[in-house]
Amino acid sequence: MSERGPSGRAESAASRLVALERPPWSPWAHEYARTPDRFIWGTQASPLAREAADRLRGRAHVLDLGCGEGRDSVFFAEQGHDVVGVELSLDGLKKATRLAGDHRVRVPWVCAAMPDLPVRGPFDLVYSCGSIHYVARRDRERLFRRLRELTAPGGYHAHIVFTERRIYREKDEIVHYFARRELREAYRDWIILRHAEGLIPCAQDGVRHLHSVETILVRQRS
Repeated sequence: MSERGPSGRAESAASRLVALERPPWSPWAHEYARTPDRFIWGTQASPLAREAADRLRGRAHVLDLGCGEGRDSVFFAEQGHDVVGVELSLDGLKKATRLAGDHRVRVPWVCAAMPDLPVRGPFDLVYSCGSIHYVARRDRERLFRRLRELTAPGGYHAHIVFTERRIYREKDEIVHYFARRELREAYRDWIILRHAEGLIPCAQDGVRHLHSVETILVRQRS
């Protein structure tokens, strides 16, 4: 949501940032720290964020998982929603705080590692763009159970994850690839609004390559 003060800027970074006592490891934390003046994912909202936002009515409560540098969290806030951004890289959240200030919106940031989510629901939208495949398979069931607990009746979930159809490891990241249609199966008792599998281009390591992905947008049955 927007929050303009006398200076026209958002509240200070300190008031927006909640950090754990022991910051967890992030596969992209080094990149965020190495590029403090550049947003490696850009500042424009992802297509999935825009699609999910079109489903929301009124002032919604949104949870952005693995929000990185904050581009989608800031987008949701600009649409008038109350947003909580969760990210395990403190350097990523510093950039997200700056981006929110530049756009004059207020977003509370929480530094935490999934599946632990020290946030309060309920949320009308639980959203992630390329983050929950970093959660270990052994913790995946616990994560989805927690996400359901945090969801308002009739709420939405929207995710995009890497799948094992095409494996490409960059920057020594550890990805727990989803099996084909595993994400859809996790929401078998929800209303599936869109489900798709495909390939997306990437070159974050300087080499052009493709990732296989699964995308889902679902709504909880009332």
